[in-house]
Amino acid sequence: MGTLQGKVALVTGGNSGIGLAAAKLLKAEGADVIITGRNAQTLAAAQSMLGEGAIAVQADVANLADLDRLFATIAERHGRLDIVFANAGVGNQCPLDQFTEAKFDDLFDTNAKGTFFTVQKALPLLRPGASIILNASIAQYTGVPGLSAYGASKAAVRALGRLFAAELVTQDIRVNVVTPGPIATPIWDRAGPGGLDPEYERQLVTRVPLARMGQAEEVAQAVLFFASPASSYTTGAELPVDGGVIDLPAAAGRRARP
Repeated sequence: MGTLQGKVALVTGGNSGIGLAAAKLLKAEGADVIITGRNAQTLAAAQSMLGEGAIAVQADVANLADLDRLFATIAERHGRLDIVFANAGVGNQCPLDQFTEAKFDDLFDTNAKGTFFTVQKALPLLRPGASIILNASIAQYTGVPGLSAYGASKAAVRALGRLFAAELVTQDIRVNVVTPGPIATPIWDRAGPGGLDPEYERQLVTRVPLARMGQAEEVAQAVLFFASPASSYTTGAELPVDGGVIDLPAAAGRRARP
């Protein structure tokens, strides 16, 4: 029997990458899983991969009407939620002087506003003992040029994790944050027709003390920790899954890449 047997879990942005890896792991541990995504094709493919019992709802977390429809569906099917992984997010690397209002709004509407209202609208379905996990990014710490708006939106997510945790202790609901570093996911396919450029990947890896890209499944393990009873005495915390980028910058480049 899995550690999440009988639990109901929502994973936003569960149609690919970290979200899909987390949904697979939570389901393998016994949870009934609901995933969301904006792309109908990848969402259907993800639901097929998850198999029987998984529910897929096409929804944009930046659209409050979509969120209302999502939680109405969950209420009808399950009547409650035990786990929320607010994972849906977008990224956009662009120099400060070329950034447009539309790009800025897209980042903050999805990453900050979407996370905020996903949690708010989930509250009526969350029972005491529930766990909320937010997905941030090391971009809030690393000062990479071109990531000012993205990093700021993810800093907002980290702040929400702390503030939500403080507000929800009276309801016995825990809130924690996972903070991924460079992770090999399909998001890199959007960088160009060839996916992640090998030279850019090499540059990324030189900043990682563990000298490699992370895998979505490794972030999923951190999500499982926060979702499970193993973290029952942990709230308001942040767990970097970044190969040491944040805390060990001086160790980068010391280990030969496999």
